[in-house]
Amino acid sequence: MSSYHSWFGEGPEVSVLRLLGLFDRPADEQALGVLLKPPVIPGLTDSLVSLSPGKWRTILAKLRRTRLLAGEDPYRPGQLDAHPLVREYFGDQLRGHRTPAWQEANRRLYHYYREAAPPLPESVRTMEPLFLAVACGCEAGLLSDALHEVYLPRIQRGNTSFAGKVLGARGALVSVLAHFFEGGYWGCPGQTGIEDQNLTAEDQIFLLTQAGLHLTATRGLATPEARGCYEHAETLCQPLDHPLALYSALMGQWLVSNVTANLTAAMSIAQRLYSLAQKQNDPALLVGAYRALAGTWYFSGNFETAQRYARRGVLLWHAESVQPQVEEVLAPAVACLFYDGLSSWHLGEIASSRASISESISLAKELNDMHALAAALHFAGFLGHFERNPAEVERLASELIELSARQVFPFWLAGGQALRGWARSAFGNVAEGIACIAEGIADWRTTGGRLVVPYWLALKAEALHVGDRVPEALETIREAEALADTSGEHWWRAELYRLRGIFMAAMGADEAQIEASFRAAIRIGKEQKSVSLEKRAAATHAEYRRQKASGSKGRGFRLPLC
Repeated sequence: MSSYHSWFGEGPEVSVLRLLGLFDRPADEQALGVLLKPPVIPGLTDSLVSLSPGKWRTILAKLRRTRLLAGEDPYRPGQLDAHPLVREYFGDQLRGHRTPAWQEANRRLYHYYREAAPPLPESVRTMEPLFLAVACGCEAGLLSDALHEVYLPRIQRGNTSFAGKVLGARGALVSVLAHFFEGGYWGCPGQTGIEDQNLTAEDQIFLLTQAGLHLTATRGLATPEARGCYEHAETLCQPLDHPLALYSALMGQWLVSNVTANLTAAMSIAQRLYSLAQKQNDPALLVGAYRALAGTWYFSGNFETAQRYARRGVLLWHAESVQPQVEEVLAPAVACLFYDGLSSWHLGEIASSRASISESISLAKELNDMHALAAALHFAGFLGHFERNPAEVERLASELIELSARQVFPFWLAGGQALRGWARSAFGNVAEGIACIAEGIADWRTTGGRLVVPYWLALKAEALHVGDRVPEALETIREAEALADTSGEHWWRAELYRLRGIFMAAMGADEAQIEASFRAAIRIGKEQKSVSLEKRAAATHAEYRRQKASGSKGRGFRLPLC
């Protein structure tokens, strides 16, 4: 590129390429017209404003011969395009060496795109000019205008989260929000030297929590960029009396800590959320705090306490007709319902469990909260597996995968893959099932997720056992146990011991070790008051003893997985 630059010198050809460097897509004729109209933008359009149409066409033809400019599109006359590397080179040069020209050009584009869209667009297509307006406004240094004139009132419609929740344009929002941050570093909102355009502390907190929300949805619940946003937001909240912002920052940190299986940290944050909600005496914040406490206690293996907090959240939601005070990754009431459902299953309340899980799905649909719906479908798949219902798991996994692919939810998509793999293996498609579970686990870990990995490994071990790959199944269970020991994630602990006993019995292992595994499964189930897992472990242990008494030897033990 530098060679072409040297060849053209500072002639009009380079100016045209610098114009294209302002765009990340083909430049339409109207936008170019805004840049080329008088007065001149010094350092950018000096050599272009007074060009005749014939001279303009000559310059474009010259650039096309050198392949620096794409051929003319017959369907979009007047539109100009160049290879992304060309746009990047000349755009970076303009931004770095001719900053006033860069800012003035983006200022003009900001006003152009702001007016090009309907006042309140109803689709992603008609919203697109507003996305471009925010990007150009930020590049022009008009940070406050871009936030308060476009992003808040027209893109997100105040606190309705219109573009995210109604249009599902979370990926576009991540791209737009990136322009508010210095050098693409998510933890550092940018500032400007333009009077009245600097972001206030409240603005920065809002942008940090917005970025955290949409990064979490599109990149996974454990993305480190989101953690950085939430931690910085909490720091900014400290000197301010801003409880809602502090709640958002803490809830984001809780989610990341929980999903990364740092349950000690998650519990500490959940307790801070509860204290904050109590101090504010705010029902909406209390429902959120109950969700955090219920989730942390559930994965720690304390199902009674988890159920108690989850039900408090559900009852408060219904009694107070709670209206959300802040935007969240998923509706807290939906989470309270599925944590109630999961805990109830462990406690032996099967009918109640099914009802709560079903209500969580219905509520997510009613709220049009696609992220909450994905989570509810995900945990409904857990319940289907708990009840050994592969047809139900297959149905839920397919729905979850379709939704997550459409909405770009990589975290839930990975979970759907793992659930589908278990269902396929249960139906006899063992090789396909194992491969699907392995892919789901790998993708889950890629998002940063560590929570639930022992459970996914248990599903994989079950599939390996069905495929007569028992030594691999046993090794997989040992890996799951080691992870659970490290993280304190004990909600599936009893089942891990039971499965280990089944696999050792199938291999003809030492009888004392087999007995110890089954007894540990029963003991843990009893300690956790998990009636369902305790009964399952006791039934498997009884079957093992029955087969042993009937004379089965070594690899002759074929104990049921359910």
